[in-house]
Amino acid sequence: MAKLQGFEFWRTTLKGARYVVAPMVDQSELAWRLLSRRHGAQLCYTPMLHAQVFIRDANYRRENLYNEVCEEDRPLITQFCANDPEVFVQAALLAQDYCDAIDLNLGCPQMIAKRGHYGVFLQDEWELLEKMVKLANEKISVPITCKIRVFKEVDKTVRYAQMLEKAGCQLLTVHGRTKDQKGAMTGIASWEHIKAVRKAVNIPVFANGNIHHLSDVERCIQETGVQGVMSAEGNLHNPALFEGRSPPVWEMAEEYLEVVKEHPPCTLSYVRAHLFKLWHHTLQIHQDLREELAKVKNLESLADVSKQLRLRCQDVEQKEGTLPFPHWICQPYVRPGSEVKKKTVCQKRALEDSDGTGETLSKNKQKKKSRNPNKNFCPEQKPKYIKCEQCGNPKGNKCVFNLCRGCCKKKAFKEVADCPKCFAVET
Repeated sequence: MAKLQGFEFWRTTLKGARYVVAPMVDQSELAWRLLSRRHGAQLCYTPMLHAQVFIRDANYRRENLYNEVCEEDRPLITQFCANDPEVFVQAALLAQDYCDAIDLNLGCPQMIAKRGHYGVFLQDEWELLEKMVKLANEKISVPITCKIRVFKEVDKTVRYAQMLEKAGCQLLTVHGRTKDQKGAMTGIASWEHIKAVRKAVNIPVFANGNIHHLSDVERCIQETGVQGVMSAEGNLHNPALFEGRSPPVWEMAEEYLEVVKEHPPCTLSYVRAHLFKLWHHTLQIHQDLREELAKVKNLESLADVSKQLRLRCQDVEQKEGTLPFPHWICQPYVRPGSEVKKKTVCQKRALEDSDGTGETLSKNKQKKKSRNPNKNFCPEQKPKYIKCEQCGNPKGNKCVFNLCRGCCKKKAFKEVADCPKCFAVET
């Protein structure tokens, strides 16, 4: 049977999917995908998988794809990060029988992607990307798709998309943010870039960015003309987003935990992370249960903390806050602007006591202080060490060469000059 392409692939294999759950590292696992599908999602992606690791590690393959084969979990696209055409194709060949398409991640902006040289940090290497997509399109039995971020220039983004289409990409997901728009600098995604790409290519396009409610989905489709809309953060805070509902958090949390039990195994850290996302607004109020949720060691204990949060929300009269809904209702988390963040940081540093104590310590320092009450964070009061003359580390207290133990050992080896103080105990 010939491999379906472009719009035929989208209409037939993907069943014309419009509501899409994004590939999310350690977050779009089987249980979460099934929960999302129950509440309106029509297409899901696996978490991003490392092609090199997928090839060499059978356990990695089993834990991330092979063990998760489920009839309910289709259509499904498997996403890989890679920077070598042969490696990408080998990984795709191992995965192609367990999914409906293979996606190349060209959008991850995180530091780990920069160190590994993949994701959005390949977006300037068009010759390499063209080779990767072309080879995969020729060798694998399912369609190849790509997920990209935009350039600042609309015309460059359009040419980038056209290059991938020409190489053999059958569906393109465009995240309307640039490589630098992340964390505190996330900002607003540009639907204008997405609209321009959609007009310029002859393959289906999914839009990603600025999706918090179902109304955003419909507005995005109307304004950009895309075939579908992908959600990541919005889905994590409200898995019923594509139903147009904002249910109580405990409803989604309890259903998710049931799905986890029905489809073991599920890594505990994934479950914990999902509960933190779902209960995000409530945990800002109930800090004690936030700490408890971070500490517990098994699924039953996680479920118990979630139950305690539910009881507190139901038993206490809710006060009005700054959120559009009560904190126990599923709703998006909108990051504050970068200017607000910078201002907050400056205020916190200005208010910190000179002796390094008090309530204005950072959360990390407060944790260290709780473990060691005598911990001193004031630079002026920290003990001063004489530095090693070679490497700058603290020198040995009695070393006759004014070196640290490591440098002294090297000197003694090279010059046959024993230091009686550093090595007196090594007889």
